Amino acid sequence: MTQERAEHYINRELSWLEFNSRVLEESQDIQNPLLERLKFLCIVSSNLDEFFEVRVAGLKQQIESEVVERGQDGRTPSETFREVSLRMREIVHGQYQTWSQSIQPELAAAGIQFMRFSELSQEELDWVDQFYFEQVASVLTPLGIDPAHPFPELLNKSLNVIVEIEAGEAEANDTRLAIVQVPRILSRLVKLPSKEGQQIVFLEQVIFRHLDHLFPGNKIHGHWCFRVTRNSELYIDEESAASMIKAVEKEVYNRRKGEAVRLEVEEACPDSMRIKLIEFLNLSDRDVYPIDGPLDPIPLMGLCGGEHPPELKDKPFSAPVARLLEGCDNFFELLRERDVLLHHPYESFSSVIEFIEQAAEDPNVLAIKQTLYRSGSDDRIFDALSKAARKGKQVTVVVELKARFDEKNNIKAARHLEKEGVHVLYGMVGYKIHSKMCLVVRRDDDRIRRYVHLGTGNYNRTTARIYTDLSLFSARDELGDDVGSLFNLLTGICQFQPMKKLLVAPFSLHRRMLELVETETENAKNGVPANIIGKMNALVDPAMIEALYRASQAGVEVKLIVRGVCCLRAGVPGLSDRIEVRSIVGRFLEHSRIFYFENACRPKVYIGSADWMPRNFFSRIETVFPVEDGVLRDRIMNEVLAISLADNTKSRLLQSDGSYSRSVPEKGVELRASQREFMDLSIELRKSTLDSRENDLPSPIKMTVRRKPTIQST
Repeated sequence: MTQERAEHYINRELSWLEFNSRVLEESQDIQNPLLERLKFLCIVSSNLDEFFEVRVAGLKQQIESEVVERGQDGRTPSETFREVSLRMREIVHGQYQTWSQSIQPELAAAGIQFMRFSELSQEELDWVDQFYFEQVASVLTPLGIDPAHPFPELLNKSLNVIVEIEAGEAEANDTRLAIVQVPRILSRLVKLPSKEGQQIVFLEQVIFRHLDHLFPGNKIHGHWCFRVTRNSELYIDEESAASMIKAVEKEVYNRRKGEAVRLEVEEACPDSMRIKLIEFLNLSDRDVYPIDGPLDPIPLMGLCGGEHPPELKDKPFSAPVARLLEGCDNFFELLRERDVLLHHPYESFSSVIEFIEQAAEDPNVLAIKQTLYRSGSDDRIFDALSKAARKGKQVTVVVELKARFDEKNNIKAARHLEKEGVHVLYGMVGYKIHSKMCLVVRRDDDRIRRYVHLGTGNYNRTTARIYTDLSLFSARDELGDDVGSLFNLLTGICQFQPMKKLLVAPFSLHRRMLELVETETENAKNGVPANIIGKMNALVDPAMIEALYRASQAGVEVKLIVRGVCCLRAGVPGLSDRIEVRSIVGRFLEHSRIFYFENACRPKVYIGSADWMPRNFFSRIETVFPVEDGVLRDRIMNEVLAISLADNTKSRLLQSDGSYSRSVPEKGVELRASQREFMDLSIELRKSTLDSRENDLPSPIKMTVRRKPTIQST
């Protein structure tokens, strides 16, 4: 790729870090309640952990393999690693500065205090000592480091203490080292007995206080916390694996001790000790991150639960059941009349579970087929599928064992379902099964009919409360035929057959999406109205980016809502003048994928499981499907997309240099936060439902959106 073309792309890793910078901004935004700011701070740490475990680990492997090929942005792996390291340090510095200068003092003012032992009374110190000897001491295992005891294989992301000791019988200045792992099984936050508020000390502080007990007869010269992050990518030879589930289990176990990729040490750790840790872990200076604050702040998330004054947290939100489905005791009768669209988490995910439960109970249902990508631990779904199998229905579940960091949950789910008589399969060799689909085959009065649920999100009730997603229920024959054929492909030995409605990766999705973009390009060239709106988690695929550039140059208006990574440069004169990219970061994780094409005033709207990334187009089984019901299509255009595009509070606009700027409404312009508006709509819907019951209205009340923007064909 020429340098000129390379300048048209933003580096993927740097773009991902910019997303985490936007999350960090939410922890700094004083308009957010204090505990919500703390939650965002913890999310930054969790995201950065995964970034090192996967993306940085991959970069280091390329560097070690002496890969010098340049990516689409023109950087080599070494150049990318160098810039990532610089940007990462800025983010980490901002994160801990936010903790020490803002969040921690405000927590103290709110009655949640992190104490030093010098601040405790003798009575409180006595309590700490008793807690240590009763709860902690027996769990600890000090590990000496000497010729007979090499540096231990420390677990990924475990918190450890390195202790410098002068042995009692040793000569002067003869020091030794030992490791104490802070036990994960105990809470990191030790809450002291307190009559008012909460007083907390970290577990590692309790251990520091009692190191003399762990190393009796020795003098402690110093002790410092450190944490190791390891390569956590799975390496599975699917072609030769005799059992996929056993192969994944083995790799998940090995992940705990992969190659070290990052060392975090407390800032007070002396250089001499850092050098020793670097040597033990086979790292270099550029892999070390000194931390001025608590290493691994993720456990602080525990403070967000429980009872707190209302001003410290977001107002509770409970999504109502969609009015059309409230009290619905026969999904199948309803779906024969119309399609149903749900917008989560603003409409309850319980309707999806009830659809599966009704299918399990219905004597006319012959078969249920479902994919599970991130299964969680939702007993209702597992119970429904198990019950259906016990009732003699043909139940097939395709479980994706390689869903990153959910492997253990999915293995557990697979084994549970197998014991209950469910036919469990693990997808296709070489591809992750990322599709979100459920197929119910039912013997209706007139014929056998297929009912489908297709979504943009997982069958996971927990994440459905905090992720924004769309669900479509339908009994359309062509959709049912397509989903049935796709399940046959996943479970049997057959070739992919052309679909009537579904766009399926890796077979047709990429080509069809490019065709839809090119149609808009040609329409613009011919003076026909042309617009593209896309909502996704990431935009990386170079062919799609180039197609969007061509569309912009032809006169197509392109508006993109990309939550995370975006490698496209927006607003570059002569290249992407008509492309606008925004990212929305708020209370919920934006997760839905929506694709709108003007299509010469005959709009096409698709939703589905795939982002515009090479892995989604070519390495996964993905489904994207049209929304053909006019009312539902209008709802997506004029409610879901329009409100999202009008967000001027929680959205940031991508600049041509790869940075993002927060939307700043002009004076007098109404502040609009899209997620808040969707919640308000949900509350209004609930109120309308209650009012209609009181007045016994025979027809549904139409709900209007306050000054709602619309997307109109021009």
